[in-house]
Amino acid sequence: MHMNLKDKTLWQRNAAAIGGMVLFAAGINFFIVPASLYNGGVLGISQIIRTLLIQVFPSLASGTDIAGIINFILNVPLFIVAYISIGKSFFSRTLVCLISQTIFLSIFPIPATPLVNDSLTASIMGGLLAGTGIGISLRSGGSSGGMDIVGMFFTKKYKNFSVGKVSLTVNAVVYGICAILFGIPTAVYSIIYSAVSTLMTDKAHTQNINTEVVIYTKEEPEAILDYIVNEFHRDATWWEARGGYTEETTYMIVTILSKYECVHLRRGLKNIDEHAFVVVKEGMHIGGKYEKHL
Repeated sequence: MHMNLKDKTLWQRNAAAIGGMVLFAAGINFFIVPASLYNGGVLGISQIIRTLLIQVFPSLASGTDIAGIINFILNVPLFIVAYISIGKSFFSRTLVCLISQTIFLSIFPIPATPLVNDSLTASIMGGLLAGTGIGISLRSGGSSGGMDIVGMFFTKKYKNFSVGKVSLTVNAVVYGICAILFGIPTAVYSIIYSAVSTLMTDKAHTQNINTEVVIYTKEEPEAILDYIVNEFHRDATWWEARGGYTEETTYMIVTILSKYECVHLRRGLKNIDEHAFVVVKEGMHIGGKYEKHL
C-alpha cells in the first residue's frame, strides 16, 4: 500500500510538472514568439541563436521551431549541477519538464498573426501563462531547466534568495543583447514579460514562502512533534499553556515551514488531532540556520 501511495504521488507530481510546461509553452508560442519578443535565461539565448541561424539559413524558419531543441542542448551542463547539488528527485522531474517543454514548444503552432494586437498585452499574457507554468513545475519538485536550476541552487544555499532573483540578473544580460541586435522596443517589452513571469513564478512557487505555524492542541503534543520532525525534518518548540476562557490545559507547538509544507501539515494533523487549532503567518523573515527544502 505504501509503495502504491508513493507511486501515485510521483505520478501526480510528474503530471503537475508536465501541466506546468503546457502553460509555459502556450505562453511562449501563442504570445511571446508571434510578438517577436524573447524569453530570458537559457531559452532566451536559444531564441536569439535561433533567430540568427534563420537569418543565415532561411530554410530553418519553416517547420518545427528549433529554439526548444537548442534549449535542450544548452541545458545539458546544468543537468549535471541539478543532479549533484540539488537532488536526484529534482533532477528526474526537471528532465521530465525539459523533455515535455521541448515537445510542447515544437508541436504548439505559432500563429501566423499575433493573437493580440499590441506587444504590451502579449508580454503580459505571455508572462502570466509562462510564469505560472514555471511556478507549478517548481512546486511539483522540478523545473524547466536553465536559470531555474541555478535559481534553485542559490535558493537552497542562501536563506533570503528567491528563484526569480537569479532570472532577473541573467535576463538583464540577455535583454541587453536583444536591445543591441533587435532594437530597444523589443527589449523593453521582453523585460515587461520577464517581470510579469518572475512575479507569477514566485507567487506559484509556494516552497519559497516561509510560514510560522502555531498549533494549539489538548492532546499529547508528542505525536504532532514526531510528525513534524519525521515528515518534514523540521524542529519545533512546545510548551504547556492554559486556556483563558476554559482554563483547561492545552499545548502550543511552534515551527517554521514553507507554505507548501504547511498544506501537508494540515492534512496530517487531521489524522492526529482533528480538533487542533492552527494559526499560520506567511512571509516570515528568518535569521540563523534554516534549510529550505526544495
